[in-house]
Amino acid sequence: MDVRYVDAADGSTYPVERPLWRSPGGSHLNLTPGAGLRRGDIDTGCRSVWRYAAAVRVERVHAVSMGEGWTPLIDARWGGIAIRAKLEFMMPTGSFKDRGMTVMISYLARHGITHVLEDSSGNAGASLAAYAAAAGMRARILVPESASYPKIVQMAATGAEVVTIPGTRQDVADAALTMSAEIFYASHNWQAFFAEGTKTLAYELWEQLGFRAPDNVVVPLGYGSNVLGCEHGFRELRANGEIDATPRVFGVQAANCAPYFNAFAVGEERLVPTEIKPTVAEGIASSKPTRVREVLRAVRDCGGSIVAVSEDEIGAALAMLARQGLYVEPTSAAAAAGLSRLIASGVITAQQTTVLVLTGSGLKAGERIGELLGIGSRRMSA
Repeated sequence: MDVRYVDAADGSTYPVERPLWRSPGGSHLNLTPGAGLRRGDIDTGCRSVWRYAAAVRVERVHAVSMGEGWTPLIDARWGGIAIRAKLEFMMPTGSFKDRGMTVMISYLARHGITHVLEDSSGNAGASLAAYAAAAGMRARILVPESASYPKIVQMAATGAEVVTIPGTRQDVADAALTMSAEIFYASHNWQAFFAEGTKTLAYELWEQLGFRAPDNVVVPLGYGSNVLGCEHGFRELRANGEIDATPRVFGVQAANCAPYFNAFAVGEERLVPTEIKPTVAEGIASSKPTRVREVLRAVRDCGGSIVAVSEDEIGAALAMLARQGLYVEPTSAAAAAGLSRLIASGVITAQQTTVLVLTGSGLKAGERIGELLGIGSRRMSA
């Protein structure tokens, strides 16, 4: 396999035959650039992310897969214009995290890892728990005490050990770092092979649009795996001459927890002081993301931007999506709220092909959605 880990701090490289989640110096790791994909490489008989196995640098023979990927791309309307909605919540565990998890767990299982640790607000933990179970691994998942109960049940049902941690989402991440001394830390935010899976989002959009890239892709932004997946995938397609230009990628954060937005606004490539408050968009409530420089550069290099939306805007977008039959969790609705802003300001227009990525199912957050939309239980009588 022609791939190595690369230390993001000093450029040192390490063989991937020994699974690592960070460098000896404590920096996160990336992977050396891959050869990417050409349309003739697609296994059209496979309806999962592994149809792109030629460009995913884990051997397909070792795949731990449950049919993830190849999610619907549907016609929709938003802000008065026609868009396309990518239904990433139609994955085996109900979120886009399965796209990266199938690749990461396949890689770790292939190299002898049998016990994994993850920290999560819910979706990543549910995904890792499911794929670890499919691979015959043990899993410990750390979650905030405020995590949605259905997500906790989903993790525990697979046999994972679920540990609730008091405090913020960052407190959970800090606790995981401490525990990483005893269990392999299979964090989707640190382990570089996760992005090998998320880049298949770009491949799918390209293929589903008739081997064309969209003009715009709008995604929720917490740690940034979808931004980086789009950057990796579309960059590889352009390098292989499959597309002429990469789309603009727009990351949307909740204004209550918007470290990327604040750094982007002042032209920085590192985090700047940011006030952090609770948000209903728990999936993007990340105050100290890992790959800050890479995410900010990816957005700037493609001509995109980062948007921050209020809690009221998230709630309104959630209701509007549901009225179109799209029942998603508040984190996904944040992206739709950001798209509203971008359309209203003229940044995104009707003449462009725009994809709204809806990342998580509303079935994971029913009680919270009920509170947001003011929906109480009512008994119906004949």
